[in-house]
Amino acid sequence: MTSNHLHTLKRKVFGRIALGILALGVLLFLPAGTIAFWEAWLYLAILYIPMFFALIYFIKNDPELLERRMRLKEKEIRQKLIVKFGWIYFILAFLIPGFDKRYGWSDIPVVAVIAADIIALLGYGIFILVLKENSYASRIIEVEPEQKVISTGPYAIVRHPMYVGVMLMYIFSPLALDSYWALLPSLMIIPLIVVRILNEEHVLEKDLAGYKEYRQKVRYRLIPGIW
Repeated sequence: MTSNHLHTLKRKVFGRIALGILALGVLLFLPAGTIAFWEAWLYLAILYIPMFFALIYFIKNDPELLERRMRLKEKEIRQKLIVKFGWIYFILAFLIPGFDKRYGWSDIPVVAVIAADIIALLGYGIFILVLKENSYASRIIEVEPEQKVISTGPYAIVRHPMYVGVMLMYIFSPLALDSYWALLPSLMIIPLIVVRILNEEHVLEKDLAGYKEYRQKVRYRLIPGIW
């Protein structure tokens, strides 16, 4: 990757992260009607501080991965529908905590809020570990000509470890944001991920050499012994 290309990638990556912080901040603080929302500040910290250091690492060691992660346009029709429904989940799951804060609908113990933050951080750690293990972990469902099956690290345990991390992050986010009510839309991520995985495996088995054998070797998709 040339220096100019790398510079453009850096601007794109950090520009998108800045936009994400701004958008998430608006979703959380505007409905709350206050910035005195310590649960939101803590959540943003445990989400974006590790993300910053992870991005520095990948820019130095695997910029091609970040370039793949910048792709947003799904090629599969089913995946396009899943993304649309996912936006509904995302907006509701992060709007409700602010209203919850404003009107005092929930009262989650501080210990539980901290525990939820730790679990969400663990989920993000799994997510980063997967990216480190698999340079082809694109944001969209695709198979590149030179791509190979990854069966080491977390991929030796389940076939879709990235989604394990994502589920931990987003299912526990409402509790980290002091909202029981936001759990309702947040649980939408479970069927969305299940449908996404089923379609993704169809694509991988069709287009990725060796994936059928990998499926036979690693039996479970998300949870060992269950599914």
